[in-house]
Amino acid sequence: MPAIPVSAIVVTKNEAAALPRCLAALAPFAEVLVVDSGSTDATREIATAHEARVVAYTWDGLYPKKRGWCLAHLPLAHDWVFFVDADEEVTPDLTAAVAEADFAGHAGFFVRGRYVWGGRVLRHGLLNAKLALFDRRCVGFPVVDDLGLPGMGEIEGHYQPVVLPHAPRTRIGTLRPALLHHACADRAAWDARHARYAAWERGMNARRAWPRDPRPWREALKRVFRAAPCRDLLAFVHSYVWKLGALDGRAGLDFALARRQYYRMIAQEGQT
Repeated sequence: MPAIPVSAIVVTKNEAAALPRCLAALAPFAEVLVVDSGSTDATREIATAHEARVVAYTWDGLYPKKRGWCLAHLPLAHDWVFFVDADEEVTPDLTAAVAEADFAGHAGFFVRGRYVWGGRVLRHGLLNAKLALFDRRCVGFPVVDDLGLPGMGEIEGHYQPVVLPHAPRTRIGTLRPALLHHACADRAAWDARHARYAAWERGMNARRAWPRDPRPWREALKRVFRAAPCRDLLAFVHSYVWKLGALDGRAGLDFALARRQYYRMIAQEGQT
């Protein structure tokens, strides 16, 4: 198969443990870049060994943040970009879907992530859809009012890129094959990371700083959920019952409980 004409971008800081798996899966892409924030482990050496282009990044405390900076400042070989986190793994089926995607008729594509929990791919519970594959002439990262909030720092938070004004194309599609998300190789690290996310999300809620989702039905659901009481319980029921997480056995239960814990941390943060 010829190289896929997409620039795959992995943003990193001390990701030596996860990066080899991530980069090995990106080999079919025509360009792979690792944008690194001063790693002190072997991240850069691993990237070089996988023939990725390594770019140093230092945040100046302002916008654009890291992914937006990549779009604004990197001399990319292709207009279509694919942002992949270091703890994610592009499956062969997803690679084939990207290669066959209708780029001419779309501005971007949502990619559906499946969590790997306790070494097991979760088939139910939650698909973490994100707009990760897009034409940089059509889609970009919004500037939101989160500077000074704890938790995120240099990286964009948990919101989607947006279709740019006057974009030549606006249609957003979805690729069905999975992007595996190895997010919980270390449960202590997961908990610490989500404590930071919870503090940031609480600040976003207080400032009403959330950008609009590119799909109206997703935006409507998010607004309802953010305003709902007992979000921790709703998150558990959504994952374990509505999305059939119970069918994943103990791993499905543990994941649903972790989601409940996350939304409980957001509520507790708001009480302090």
